[in-house]
Amino acid sequence: MKKILFLLFVLLGWQSAIANAAEFDHKEWNNLLQQNVYLIDGGQASEVDYQGFSDNKAQLNDYLAQLSKVKREQFDAWPKNDQLAFLINAYNAWTVSLILTKWPDLESIKNLGSLFSSPWSKKFIPLLGEKRSLDNIEHKLIRGSGRYDDPRIHFAVNCASIGCPALANQAYQGDNVDSLLNQQTRLFLEDRSRNHINGGTLELSSIFKWYREDFEKGWHGYHSLEDFLIAHASDLSLTQSEIDKLKSKSLKIDFLNYDWNLNSKAQ
Repeated sequence: MKKILFLLFVLLGWQSAIANAAEFDHKEWNNLLQQNVYLIDGGQASEVDYQGFSDNKAQLNDYLAQLSKVKREQFDAWPKNDQLAFLINAYNAWTVSLILTKWPDLESIKNLGSLFSSPWSKKFIPLLGEKRSLDNIEHKLIRGSGRYDDPRIHFAVNCASIGCPALANQAYQGDNVDSLLNQQTRLFLEDRSRNHINGGTLELSSIFKWYREDFEKGWHGYHSLEDFLIAHASDLSLTQSEIDKLKSKSLKIDFLNYDWNLNSKAQ
């Protein structure tokens, strides 16, 4: 009898965890994105209406408050896809909130830093029981946790700059996170202003320089940056000759300068 009661308790706990994950709805963030993010060049880039976000600051703050209410033990019980969607949305929503602290009097997110502290190291985010920074969300909770090891997150978390991959105009959810990450990866690689062949050299976004190790950890069998690029050769419009050079690691790879200007919509 005790064994049956124990199993029933475990089952109810598991069902409760799944229900809690399903109950956390990113609809409010999705609505804000739909209203204030404009996709350009077929979705390869985006412009953000920060004034629109500012006009709806109460709605944004309500969403951030909902994120802050989630307890760590509740989060840990969710399926991995729900966790990752939550963290990506949290990073992007609090980045917008950070921009609004000085909007419209800034040209770059870097203006929010100082000589001794970057804007990404500021601890202003109450999340999962701690006061966190954007760096903490990206590098500890997402990249450093060992739970995800998914390099596609670099095409999802948005640093409010033109050089960043497009900010998707829809929220990540547990049931769409994989397909949306695939979409954002493809769109970014298709952007010839940020990834292209130039005189026999493959010139890539600096994202691939800064986070190269993430593309070489074995996700989907990729153990080198070249492996990842070969798998996305069609998105990069590479010729067979260029693919062969990648395979032999004889194709020169260089990295482009990053545009840190604000990804804002012209007012």
